[in-house]
Amino acid sequence: MSLIALTRELSPRIVECELTHLARTPIDVARARAEHAAYEAALRALGCDVLRVPPAPELPDGVFVEDTVVVLDELAVLCRPGAASRRPEVASVAEVVGRFRRTAAIAAPGTLDGGDVLRVGRRLFVGRSARTNDAGIAQLDSLVGARGYEVVPVDFSGCLHLKTAATLAAEGVAVVNPAWVEPAAFAPLRTVAVDAGEPMAANALTMGEAVLYPAEFPRTRARLEAAGVRVVTVPAGELAKAEGGVTCCSVIFEAPGGTPDALENRASGRAT
Repeated sequence: MSLIALTRELSPRIVECELTHLARTPIDVARARAEHAAYEAALRALGCDVLRVPPAPELPDGVFVEDTVVVLDELAVLCRPGAASRRPEVASVAEVVGRFRRTAAIAAPGTLDGGDVLRVGRRLFVGRSARTNDAGIAQLDSLVGARGYEVVPVDFSGCLHLKTAATLAAEGVAVVNPAWVEPAAFAPLRTVAVDAGEPMAANALTMGEAVLYPAEFPRTRARLEAAGVRVVTVPAGELAKAEGGVTCCSVIFEAPGGTPDALENRASGRAT
């Protein structure tokens, strides 16, 4: 099996991104592109074959591919983002993911952002948010419950997505901002609280024996390392201005192995 990381080129219109909890501040597009390139390089170094979905320069938030799809072992659930401006992002991701997985889709009136779905084994913690509603959570449950997944709704506040407030840092360990979500919601996971001065530090991307983590949060990084977590840092400060984190910029899943060129051909529908 090969580990695939779907990404998308950053749009020059990212400065027009949707914002919910952050005030708009200038985004250095060149620096954001450099951050994204470093992120993709780190994914490759950690064993992923990086496949870019078609560019969408007209879509300001298109780089945040996580919100478009939830990929499980048996099925890919196409999301219906809560922000209407983001719904056009789904089709091009669906075309690529559909070459690796059977797909099903969330339909109106349901909304679901992938950033609200935290998978821990066969359990899916799903945040109720401004982007994910109860109808979307119920539809997700109906799609995956028969396949042995448990959907656990989680209430939180203060940030855009559940995975801004809590993510998996290592097997059995979650990193959590307890001001935004109750750590007990993730029992029986052991939780590591973010440093109070780094409220956005709960977004981490587990990659095998390591976790990909923003370089901007050294105090919380020290807490993770003290808990035995191997941390690999990447710069993410410009993307954070768009309410993005390290989970947001990729969709990672296993697929049949092959050379990178063969996987690229499969993703684009070309014959090999």
